[in-house]
Amino acid sequence: MSAFSVKFLAPNSFLSPITNISATRLYANPSQTAVPAPPQAPEEITAERLEPRVEKKGGYFVLKEKFRQGINPQEKVKIAAEPMKLFMENGIEDLAKIPFEEIDKSKDTKDDVDVRLKWLGLFHRRKHQYGRFMMRLKLPNGVTTSAQTRYLASVIKQYGEQGCADVTTRQNWQIRGVTLSDVPSILKGLDEVGLTSLQSGMDNVRNPVGNPLAGIDPYEIVDTRPYTNLLSQFITANSRGNPEFTNLPRKWNVCVIGSHDLYEHPHINDLAYMPATKNGRFGFNLLVGGFFSPKRCAEAIPLDAWVPAEDVVPVCGAILEAYRDLGTRGNRQKTRMMWLIDELGVEGFRSEVVKRMPEQALERASSEDLVDPKWERRDMFGVNPQKQEGLSFVGLHIPVGRVQADDMDELARLADQYGSGELRLTVEQNIIIPNIENSKVKALLDEPLLKEKFLPEPPILMKGLVACTGNQFCGQAIIETKARALKVTEEVGRLVSVTRPVRMHWTGCPNTCGQVQVADIGFMGCMTRDGNGKVVEGADVYLGGRIGSDSHLGEIYKKGVPCKDLVPVVVDILVEKFGAVSRERDEGEE
Repeated sequence: MSAFSVKFLAPNSFLSPITNISATRLYANPSQTAVPAPPQAPEEITAERLEPRVEKKGGYFVLKEKFRQGINPQEKVKIAAEPMKLFMENGIEDLAKIPFEEIDKSKDTKDDVDVRLKWLGLFHRRKHQYGRFMMRLKLPNGVTTSAQTRYLASVIKQYGEQGCADVTTRQNWQIRGVTLSDVPSILKGLDEVGLTSLQSGMDNVRNPVGNPLAGIDPYEIVDTRPYTNLLSQFITANSRGNPEFTNLPRKWNVCVIGSHDLYEHPHINDLAYMPATKNGRFGFNLLVGGFFSPKRCAEAIPLDAWVPAEDVVPVCGAILEAYRDLGTRGNRQKTRMMWLIDELGVEGFRSEVVKRMPEQALERASSEDLVDPKWERRDMFGVNPQKQEGLSFVGLHIPVGRVQADDMDELARLADQYGSGELRLTVEQNIIIPNIENSKVKALLDEPLLKEKFLPEPPILMKGLVACTGNQFCGQAIIETKARALKVTEEVGRLVSVTRPVRMHWTGCPNTCGQVQVADIGFMGCMTRDGNGKVVEGADVYLGGRIGSDSHLGEIYKKGVPCKDLVPVVVDILVEKFGAVSRERDEGEE
């Protein structure tokens, strides 16, 4: 049983000053998160099935001997050597001293480099950047400082053309070009500026996502920053490493909803906290199980549970423990948490969570959701007033999330000169500069970076463009995505005009890091044949993804379109489905 003792501030202190408990009750809607869809009755669950599959040995959780038959290769790597020892017992210091040409000679060190270092947020780019790593940070709620940004810029700058950074679809930074010998000093530097990369890859909890406008949005329901920060501190033990949650069956995503806009995409997270009041108390209804994978994508479903604000961390721990203890570890395509929920049934899974709560109790869901389901989602580009009188935030378009070291230095300068030294990252791979005095806004808009590269008001089709890393760096990607996404969108924009943004997402492979299923139009990389029968890079085209209260995952529209033929296909879709008009016709009518 868990023994959590995490204390929160008084719940009211997290609420928007203009929406206190009594005021937010005016927003309350019939619950959309209280009652789960009728599940199929699972087969009878035996006591043996509910035996935890892991046990603690030497301070770390390991898979019990009796459950090791038929496990996947990644589980075998974890059993062979505990990944967290590379950090918690300074194994990285010794590994970093080994010449890279020697590493492949031993299976142990090769597995360290290719698998176990992911527990430290380090991903070897064996296929496209042999000997170099991508490093993924932990940046709860997407909030970062100018000092942190400058430090990351200094890291990638030393790698020249090999170094760059990306804003990710989880409000996070990934930096590229890192060499193994530099890792100990980089980890030390991260700690000095209040950052960590710990537990950001493989079978760990990923970056906690929150409202990018937290604390500054006049219409927010609750400031998500205290919650996402506490979740991150809890999961990583304040960046020291927390072995309680480092041997999950698979990765695990969490978000805290703070706005009616649902910027945080709750339906695609393993755990989503949905703000709701109950008997005058503020708290959250819980959604569970949302995920993407090559073989299956599923939207999160209600757990029929509500927690007061002070139980945000304990219920997270209880859900993680249930998943850690009971999740299967065979086929990696069937080890995400939703598979366990399917097996046990929602009520069966819920009962296992209850067992692991400090008081072995969990309230049923509230009927007073605070999210307005009719709310029209706002974009965050350009100049927008904050709740603080006299201040504004400026949303910048970062084309497909890619930034260079000089860009990061310049963003840090702008945050210091015009704002409060803070930057916010969004799940759409863009950046917000908050806390700008209104008298300084014009000068900021006149800065060369905002005039030439990171536009506050980008072309309409660029506004919703998202792209994963692609095969420039990622070994799993089938096609190049970032440059191609920009090129196709630019060409389409020259041919047709639209009156509203159309969200277009690109992903290089079925792992769908680019989240094509939530896009209006999605492109998933594949190999296909062109008209001459030649094998070429292509994309499966998805349509119909929706975000917000009426979320829906998109479906295949057309399979195997050669990339060179995508422009006319997208033009046709925009005309037929989104009311686009040919620019020739548009100009003729003028």
